[in-house]
Amino acid sequence: MNTLPSPSDTTPLLPWLLQSLAPMSRTSIKELLRSGRVQVNETSITRHDHILQPTDRICIVREVRPAPEAPFPILHDDEHFIVIEKPAGLLTVATDTEKLQTAYVLLRDWLQERNAGRPFVVHRLDRETSGLLLFARSIEMRDRLQEAWPTVRKKYLAVVEGVPQRREGRIETDLVEGRDLRMRICRTPTRGMQHAITAYRVLQEREQYSLVEVELLTGRKHQIRVHLAHVGCPVLGDAMYGAKLNPAGRLALHAWQLALKDPISGTWHDWESPLPNELEKLMNTV
Repeated sequence: MNTLPSPSDTTPLLPWLLQSLAPMSRTSIKELLRSGRVQVNETSITRHDHILQPTDRICIVREVRPAPEAPFPILHDDEHFIVIEKPAGLLTVATDTEKLQTAYVLLRDWLQERNAGRPFVVHRLDRETSGLLLFARSIEMRDRLQEAWPTVRKKYLAVVEGVPQRREGRIETDLVEGRDLRMRICRTPTRGMQHAITAYRVLQEREQYSLVEVELLTGRKHQIRVHLAHVGCPVLGDAMYGAKLNPAGRLALHAWQLALKDPISGTWHDWESPLPNELEKLMNTV
């Protein structure tokens, strides 16, 4: 707010503003009046011919811009971390072919518009996977969260082809990445292989597919997708790992629960993101 000197005598508002705010243009000053940004005694005045008194207090109110709308739902935002709901089809971070349309860049730009710092990447979701994605608000918090990552509870919902033979179980294999960037199960010791453990249980069944809750006990690339395909039930829409059906037009995998202990305060946090509508409709089909 900019307070102007009071007039020395009675005078119409517009001529007095033209004199007091020179060299601001007449058009700009009239816009100040039109938008209600000229206040006399704490009351917005829009009439050009309003008569000022020597005792009047005149202020120009700075333009109040609406806060920028977040590019995706924000479930949690404090001084330590931010939790967002990433839509399917959006990268977490940049690749060689896409630098700008990523969850990180969109969140960073939104924070900068609000003068609210910047995010730091803690973990990633595949481009085709939707759901909960956590960013730290400082390098220190990023490092502490990544160090504690094995203790963070991460649950997903997947709509898969068919129904697993065992309705509940644990899949434990070694995985290795091939030159084609696909992950494969290792049956013999292989350079670069990583141990992977996935727990699952069937929540709902339909004629052609089922809804499965999955908990990551390790965090390997494409782990859920490879493991569910391994038990004969690839995720819908996952042609890379053998799916033949794609009724939702997307990979039917959603990060739905995230729970962690704040490394600084010791407070437990848990968040949940419901199954997106296009996947929920699949399970509501009779």
